[in-house]
Amino acid sequence: MHSYQSQLQGELAEIMASGTYKEEKIISSRQGAEIEIDGKKLLNFCGNNYLGLAGSESLAQEACRAIDQAGYGMASVRFICGTQTIHKKLEERVARFFSFDDAILYSSCFDANAGLFETLLQAGDAVFSDELNHASIIDGIRLCKAERFRYPHSNMDELEQQLRQASGARRKMIATDGVFSMDGDTARLRAICDLAEKYGAWVMVDDSHGSGVLGANGRGIIEACGVAGRVDILTSTFGKALGGACGGFTAARAEIVEYLRQRSRPYLFSNSLPPVVAAVSLHVLAHFDTLYTAARKSLQEHTAYFRERIASFGYTLSGDGSHPITPVMTFDEKAAVEMSQALYEKGIYVRGFTYPVVPKGRARIRVQISAAHTREHLDRALEAFYEIKNLRP
Repeated sequence: MHSYQSQLQGELAEIMASGTYKEEKIISSRQGAEIEIDGKKLLNFCGNNYLGLAGSESLAQEACRAIDQAGYGMASVRFICGTQTIHKKLEERVARFFSFDDAILYSSCFDANAGLFETLLQAGDAVFSDELNHASIIDGIRLCKAERFRYPHSNMDELEQQLRQASGARRKMIATDGVFSMDGDTARLRAICDLAEKYGAWVMVDDSHGSGVLGANGRGIIEACGVAGRVDILTSTFGKALGGACGGFTAARAEIVEYLRQRSRPYLFSNSLPPVVAAVSLHVLAHFDTLYTAARKSLQEHTAYFRERIASFGYTLSGDGSHPITPVMTFDEKAAVEMSQALYEKGIYVRGFTYPVVPKGRARIRVQISAAHTREHLDRALEAFYEIKNLRP
């Protein structure tokens, strides 16, 4: 055995013993509110399938039509021979849907973030990042040569102090999640925009969990906070509420998008988004205001109902209640793992989140509500949580 093999085996053993090992559950059914794992039927309460579209028959049929028309893949990057009419139509629709000049597609929002900061920021610039931002923002910032500042979560006083400290920077950018996925709370975007305007900074928002969910019309955190026209760059995904497959985008002013087309490495060196994903994503956006209004209303009602009931059992919840991410706090690492397993045995599929995914002492079960859930589904999950709460010492 090579020495590196034994080293890796030892390191893997440490990971498995630490309680942070991430076992992949293999789903043998279509994605949805009810799934099957290892022959066991479960209610799924840990997906990003907020509007219930990922396993929907209507989108499956739309995908079949798209494949018949546009084929399976492009086998090329965009600037060589990887751009079909459907890609341009989707970019135009994204820009219009979120009220930006233009948009650019990526294979994921992770790639959109990975290709953003290095392209737009350089030595002599400064970037300011919320400490709870998604890993893709953190990794994207690591690729750029700008001076990096990390401010405590949603601490506007500290952010302002850092902006003052970087007053001599050529270009300043504040980067934040719209919805913080581990806690379910939202960015203080109005205050961030106020500071950005005061200190001449750009505002970049990754609204992957907010797009299609937040706001009166589902346009996300920008609409919910009333800051349309004040955010410079929006990144998001088609992999959650807006279809549930894959693909991401950056929407911004025309000159920013064009600059990304010329210099953003994940865009230039990755295959185009498959035409079938582009076509179905376009379908979702084009019919969003007519087909999915009822789903958004159900999602809001489900979220309010679940949070009110589970809080009444004595559980501590994180988040501000505006989003279907509902973290049930255990604080203890072992308790989170044990609770998720107990819920699994009762037919409820959730995952325990422990360090290093969340800070030490902040372990939790992250429950995610979907419009695909019924009131009966919610009540079955609530009953399981209630029984576990009463059984625990």
